[in-house]
Amino acid sequence: RAFRRKLVYHCGPTNSGKTYSALKRFMEASTGIYCSPLRLLAMEVFEKVNADGIYCSLITGQERKEVPFSQHLACTIEMASTQQSWEVAVIDEIQMITDEFRGWAWTRAFLGLQADEVHLCGDPSALALIQNLCASTGDVLEEITYERFKPLLLDCRSLEGNIQNVQRGDCIVAFSRSDIFYLKQAIEKATPNRCCVVYGGLPPETRTEQARLFNDPSSGFDVLVASDAVGMGLNLNIRRIVFYSVNKFNGDTKTLVSASQIKQIAGRAGRMGSLFPEGMATTFFASDVPYLAKCLKAPYDIAQSAGLFPALEQIELFANQLPDVTLSQLLDRFSETSQLDGSYFLCRNDQIKKVALVIGKIKGLSMEDRFTFCFAPVNTRDPKVMVALFQFATAYSEKMDIPLLAKVPSRSARDELELQRFETQFQILSLYLWLSQHFPEEFFPERERAE
Repeated sequence: RAFRRKLVYHCGPTNSGKTYSALKRFMEASTGIYCSPLRLLAMEVFEKVNADGIYCSLITGQERKEVPFSQHLACTIEMASTQQSWEVAVIDEIQMITDEFRGWAWTRAFLGLQADEVHLCGDPSALALIQNLCASTGDVLEEITYERFKPLLLDCRSLEGNIQNVQRGDCIVAFSRSDIFYLKQAIEKATPNRCCVVYGGLPPETRTEQARLFNDPSSGFDVLVASDAVGMGLNLNIRRIVFYSVNKFNGDTKTLVSASQIKQIAGRAGRMGSLFPEGMATTFFASDVPYLAKCLKAPYDIAQSAGLFPALEQIELFANQLPDVTLSQLLDRFSETSQLDGSYFLCRNDQIKKVALVIGKIKGLSMEDRFTFCFAPVNTRDPKVMVALFQFATAYSEKMDIPLLAKVPSRSARDELELQRFETQFQILSLYLWLSQHFPEEFFPERERAE
């Protein structure tokens, strides 16, 4: 490398102040970029930095807010530019470099960001891997270790399967949408507590509002029911994390939630400066307490390799050698012929291939167009969203104005079925905004209405 960087690994568990320290250095710098794992977290940093009087812009897949005279940027990690130079870069949740689907984005930022200082925030699991990668890049690595402000306590009593044992400040974590809504209704019926709800299918703005209500002691909402989405991004005043289950459906079967994920979620209990500075973790059913105790005591799994995924230029070079092969087939052939050393692995392309198959027969799309559509944020299990994606791609291939295809909800959902319909509409709106950021804006005349 011609350009040697200083890397700082802020290593510690949840609620240890590691991200706070990195952001402090980011705000002190003359120029800086913050790379977030979540749109929600990028928005939070954007708002905080501007509130502190430092001009900061925001770029996510769905939105771009240019603040005049800003020299700082908060962005989702996939949107980070490797062409621009910065004094300080912050990469949050660096352990996600091992994620089987998105790990490539962390690897790309880690290897490619042009910054004098790169601050990495994460748990101890990725430290050895980062040390190994730094040995090959020649970057200088400094390690700063953090401990939780207050120890996380294990409550061995559980809730004994009794909804009436739910208390103010509890966050009940469930791993299915049906369980989340069952628990909300059951808690509000059996106790005087009212519940906020947070899960991945909700728009970021809705999750932020639910978090605000839960954090406000005067709002009347004292309990949070959430999915594993609570493990990252939101600042929450949680007294006790209660796992309704320690099993999660992985698409094929139910499996035990990993120790690292249990630690991440449980660590959200207790927050410095909140009503509950000391945090506890327990389970709803007594039979799950031993597994929770085992996970909390377990050492972090040591990351072995970082994720990679081919860039458009590589796919185009590959396509030149195989001119009659579809993008889906190209991805398969690329995976079959790629050779990586032990420090890297090729990320899974299941979702990308599903999108490639859906748009495969549309004529008039270049390889670059197809590749871009394949990275759009879509729930491939929702047929209405996939139909919308196909229609968007078809209209673009014909160089026509792309219609919105979704109504903007004008009121709150009245029941769970209507909420599910609103979630689908939100996903289509979000997809429309994402495409308008990645293709010429003139094809998306309804962008302002979608926003």
